[in-house]
Amino acid sequence: MKKYQIILWFLALAIGVGIGLLNIPWLNTAMNFIATVFTRLFRLLAVPTIVLAVISTLATLGGSRETGKLFRTTITYTLLTTFAAAAVALLLYLWIAPGNLPPSVTGAESTVTDDIRNFSYSDHLMSIIPDNIVKPFLDGNVLALLLLCFAAGIAISKMPDNEPRRVILNGINGLQELLFMLIRWLIAILPVGIVAFAAQLTAEVGGGIMLDSLGKYVLVIIGGNCLQFFVILPIFLLSKKINPLTYFRAMAPAVMMALFTKSSAATLPVTMENAESRAKVNPKISRFVLPICTTVNMNGCAAFILVTSLFVMQNNGIALTVPSMLVWLLVAVLSAVGNAGVPMGCYFLTLSLMAGIGADISIMGIILPIYTIIDMIETAENVWSDSCVCAICNKKLEPHS
Repeated sequence: MKKYQIILWFLALAIGVGIGLLNIPWLNTAMNFIATVFTRLFRLLAVPTIVLAVISTLATLGGSRETGKLFRTTITYTLLTTFAAAAVALLLYLWIAPGNLPPSVTGAESTVTDDIRNFSYSDHLMSIIPDNIVKPFLDGNVLALLLLCFAAGIAISKMPDNEPRRVILNGINGLQELLFMLIRWLIAILPVGIVAFAAQLTAEVGGGIMLDSLGKYVLVIIGGNCLQFFVILPIFLLSKKINPLTYFRAMAPAVMMALFTKSSAATLPVTMENAESRAKVNPKISRFVLPICTTVNMNGCAAFILVTSLFVMQNNGIALTVPSMLVWLLVAVLSAVGNAGVPMGCYFLTLSLMAGIGADISIMGIILPIYTIIDMIETAENVWSDSCVCAICNKKLEPHS
């Protein structure tokens, strides 16, 4: 089914580009209308997507007290590797500097206000602290929502394992299943949206500018993933006196499976088997660490969320100062950690974040087919990162395992 879905997306992209090149006024109007409808639907699902994903993840994982040291070590290196992946991607973004599409493409439907365009560092910090529990939901204030979600998720995880806690968790899980059903319906009709977004952009911009801008964007994403995979993660292993080449040979089957399945969860049994039988990791370590890492250790996702968010905001005319980019680095890491279980994970969460701040998300329609390839690389990187965190935990806790 996934293969046919990918073919359908590329076909929709080609049809949309063709419609845009025709530049027929009534067709352009129709495409703009459809694109606006999809934008509104994305914004509708933006807030609940972020809130439920982050709360459910933290509420579920935070209760592992009996193995506190192993859990803390796992989360520490998960956050360190995820921050490193996002930081590498940010540096590459600043160096390669993908260009903007013409203002006519993103300016026409943009709802970004002047206040958002000139958002200062102090504004970012103040916006994180809400003074009304309802207002962040109504405004789609991503930073304040993440703070509330992390507080709520950790609070639920610390509650006694009694009926009230189970009722809360069952309610959250039920709402999440409802949301996922709505998201699956939206994904099922996404080809129509891709046609509209592609036609809308093509009618406004020349191919050379688009290819140059999107080409540099893809270069940043893939380059960041490769640097994290081949340089940063091996440095983490070397810091614990683990030979990266030897360890990679042991984990290669799992990494290759992740590349082609595009699913860390589907690869998990192979990852655990490779870690235990080929890399000689203690089963008590691997069977605890790897399932957690599969859920929250999203190196590639953090890089994708950050770079794509910056690219979309840049094309919406939002000022990208160094402090604001650092704030979005934090947002990307926290969002990636809370990404577990969201269909089309990183892509949809990024889209939700951008819709939540009122940015025009037409560009996301063009990125979607490209994301299929990016997703393969990101999943392989995530499984390799999971394996590295597992090896580090095994090394650090060896005397106690």
